[in-house]
Amino acid sequence: MSEDNKEEVTNTDPECVESPNPAELTVEDVLNDYIHLGLDQQVQSLLTDLYSARKEGEANKDMAQRAQAELSNFRRRTDDDGITWQQQSNSRLLVKMLHVVDELELAVSHADDGQATESWVEGVRLIQRKVATLLESEGVTKIEAVGVQFNPVEHEAIGTEESSEFSSGEIIQVVRNGYKLHDRIIQAAQVVVAR
Repeated sequence: MSEDNKEEVTNTDPECVESPNPAELTVEDVLNDYIHLGLDQQVQSLLTDLYSARKEGEANKDMAQRAQAELSNFRRRTDDDGITWQQQSNSRLLVKMLHVVDELELAVSHADDGQATESWVEGVRLIQRKVATLLESEGVTKIEAVGVQFNPVEHEAIGTEESSEFSSGEIIQVVRNGYKLHDRIIQAAQVVVAR
């Protein structure tokens, strides 16, 4: 076959037609792709393109829904992490304040010996109540101990004593109060337990 007699061969299979970037397509480009095809081939090609477009649309919709769900989960985790971080930051400060609370309670108990003036004792009690109110407003609660069964999670036993008033394993005295921040123990109560 000579160069002059060669016929131009076109592939009419719609799957083999190279398509340019869809953003660059014009109506004329689309018409030119289909105009040389027969009517049955045009319909088949259009149906194939429609099917592909629908599949791509479903895939994009699924991807968008997943991205939206991931964003929602990320926001929730971020909010939860922020709350946890804030509570942990507060707990460090509150733990340091507990030592002040313990010292105030010790001062009040020694002031009741009669050596301090009544106005001084009342002033210390006022400070003690204000600090207790502050701690309570931040979610700090005192761990109840006297008369309660010893719990190693909430209590730290620093001694044992014989007791006829309490049964074995019950706490008979609190040496240092314990505290919880919401449901988390931030300071175990130091206690004396009945044998």
